[in-house]
Amino acid sequence: MPTKLDKLLASISPETIVETFNRANEAINTFHVKSAQIEKWDEYTNCMTEFLRHIDRHCLGLCRPIDASPDFYWALCVRVLSQVYGPSGEKVGFEMARTGKGGGVLGLLRSVAMHAAEGYAKIEIQARVNEYLNSLTVDQQIEASSEYLAKYGRFLPSEMTEASAARIRVEFRKVLEKHPWLLLKIRDAGR
Repeated sequence: MPTKLDKLLASISPETIVETFNRANEAINTFHVKSAQIEKWDEYTNCMTEFLRHIDRHCLGLCRPIDASPDFYWALCVRVLSQVYGPSGEKVGFEMARTGKGGGVLGLLRSVAMHAAEGYAKIEIQARVNEYLNSLTVDQQIEASSEYLAKYGRFLPSEMTEASAARIRVEFRKVLEKHPWLLLKIRDAGR
């Protein structure tokens, strides 16, 4: 019979991540760009805000786009582009769209979509882990960390499991949040 930990880990399996990235790829494939190069700043900001709105709709599985202002989505775009390309990410993105370098518009959209998908996958996993841990007492959390170590300790770096695995027990929330990413890396390395 599966334990509560088993049920949590099944709900945050690597497939959770893969499904989110698949939805982002679907958003890329269904977004229509008017031109392979965008030379005007206004066209660029409009394209990027509409694309991020499109990503939200697909990644979140919404029936219709979120009713938020273009200014809201542009601010979100600036943040995403800065996370992907650095402090002047919106300018780097415009240069990519304008010149076609770095994959051009499609490369830009792909980078933004994959970054957004990763963020959504992390948020979904964090929410499920929080719900799980908040349903346990402190003693149950300690038991769950021992159960986790017994089942998955062999996959963890030795420095994490030495000295009664105190680091794992103290950072159990983070360990659980990283668990599906670890399994995904192991699975990809085996291919």
